[in-house]
Amino acid sequence: MTRNLLATCVLSIAFAGVGYAQGAASSSETGAHYTKAQLNQLALNAHTPEQYTALASYFGTQRAYYLQKAEERRKEWLQLSQNVTSAAAKYPRPADSVRNYYEFYMHKADEAGILEAKYSHLASPEVVASVQ
Repeated sequence: MTRNLLATCVLSIAFAGVGYAQGAASSSETGAHYTKAQLNQLALNAHTPEQYTALASYFGTQRAYYLQKAEERRKEWLQLSQNVTSAAAKYPRPADSVRNYYEFYMHKADEAGILEAKYSHLASPEVVASVQ
């Protein structure tokens, strides 16, 4: 009985480890994840169209992520704003907090969109040729 329990525990830990490894591998294949320092270093050292394209792609992915999060918060905000009970409700209401998150995500999406456009422009062959 103890042997079966021990074998079950070992197998469950092994399966959990395999699942984690597969998840980590698939997330690294879907897109690049940079730390802030790596991103700054990449932006400073970028000189080729491929490097600029990689930066533009990264910021495009970030923009899409922030727009998705903003849309989720917008839906939640609309739902919570319908449940107004009285004018004397305490501030901040849950709808106010969700609205602040929505505005934050939209701001981050705008910033990522500006950086995506900048690096896409720098990746164009005309700009690279004029710099060299």
